[in-house]
Amino acid sequence: MAQTPATDTTSRNAPAASDTLPATADESANALLEGLADANETPSLLPQKMIFTQRAFWGPKGLLRVTNMAPLSSAGRAKELKIRRTMLVAHQIGGFVTLAGFVAQGLLGAKLYNAKGQEYADTKVWHERMASYINVSYGTTLALSLTAPPPVVGAKRGLSWIRVHKYLAVVHLAGMVATNVLAQKIQTDSSLKPVHRAAAYTTFGAYAASIVALTF
Repeated sequence: MAQTPATDTTSRNAPAASDTLPATADESANALLEGLADANETPSLLPQKMIFTQRAFWGPKGLLRVTNMAPLSSAGRAKELKIRRTMLVAHQIGGFVTLAGFVAQGLLGAKLYNAKGQEYADTKVWHERMASYINVSYGTTLALSLTAPPPVVGAKRGLSWIRVHKYLAVVHLAGMVATNVLAQKIQTDSSLKPVHRAAAYTTFGAYAASIVALTF
């Protein structure tokens, strides 16, 4: 019986070395490029949206960054978040202290409108002292909020109690400016007293509402 010569399947089934090398090279190149891309990508350490005062101090090119007082790094951001928490707690405490001053000033203002003679002079002195106290307390409380380091992420979209608190802050800030300006003008124009009183009550109402908003 004639023997059939053994068929060499190696050359027929196995791909040529020249066919495998390009694919392997392409995969290696892609893997290398992906590895370099991953190495160069760093997570964002700052939110995209910040208020102008936060950006001025804590932004990528903020004052504390360019002076190297607070270099932007993961470890640095962790410390900044602790600072932020401390400043916002102080901001809340200052809010209640200022609110107490508003209440006392409202009582003094009501007494001042009806006082006469020496009682009027004495009450006016205390009214002016309380106004100075409120201005300092209010300004300090506001500065703590505006200059605190930014959070990890930006504010969420949509209405929230924090957003309501910020909207009301715009109202009572404008009211504070108006109240102080009118307080100076009524020294020469007593007809502005009702306007001054309305501005003061509006400021107090917006400020009290902003405090209440933080409790939700």
